[in-house]
Amino acid sequence: MSAITIFTDGAAKGNPGPGGYGAVLVVEDMVTEIGEGKPLTTNNEMELQAVVEALRQVPSGTKGVEIYTDSKYVVSGATGWIFGWMKNGWQTKSGSAVLHKELWVELAALLKEVTVVWHKVPGHVGIVGNERADRIASDLGEGKVVDLYHGQKALYGYDIENVSYDIAKAKERSDARKRQATKAYSYVSKVDGIIETHDTWKECEERVKGKSGVRFKKALSAEEESAIIADFK
Repeated sequence: MSAITIFTDGAAKGNPGPGGYGAVLVVEDMVTEIGEGKPLTTNNEMELQAVVEALRQVPSGTKGVEIYTDSKYVVSGATGWIFGWMKNGWQTKSGSAVLHKELWVELAALLKEVTVVWHKVPGHVGIVGNERADRIASDLGEGKVVDLYHGQKALYGYDIENVSYDIAKAKERSDARKRQATKAYSYVSKVDGIIETHDTWKECEERVKGKSGVRFKKALSAEEESAIIADFK
């Protein structure tokens, strides 16, 4: 690991809803946790806030920082979109105002002071620092009291230098996201023993919502629809 390594995460229940950010900074042999909750926010805002607040803590004169985050929004923004936004007077290509402009403006200033190596990592796959940052963000977002650590790395209690993760679990999550984004052939539901198919998720949701003992699943093809129906029987 480099002299300064940062792990960040953000959370928002409801998105928008109550949320928080968390970050873990490793500066030589010291570890510092930071975080804060917010009554109404979004996941993207808290992911971005986590990075900004962490970079604020970086000692003056630092040349290089490594940041581990699972936020595509933050990494894509910081390494690409932000340059176009600045050129366009903090407007998007469509002419609308950039969301969370104040945070992006501050991040742009902070990035002039330090060279960042970005690590876009999968979320919730066992990376120790990111799992801890996620717990801080989630707990603070739920209004819980969090004992934020500041002290020697040797006494931290987490193997913070371990940035390995479960590759199989990461692939499983990636496949699930791709499946979720793929247009459905149909949705299949089973309520009170009766199986029906639906053209839209709205129709399926209206049938199963608030009922117990139901089953429902998205089908991506006619063959998969038939297999789901057979399984539900």
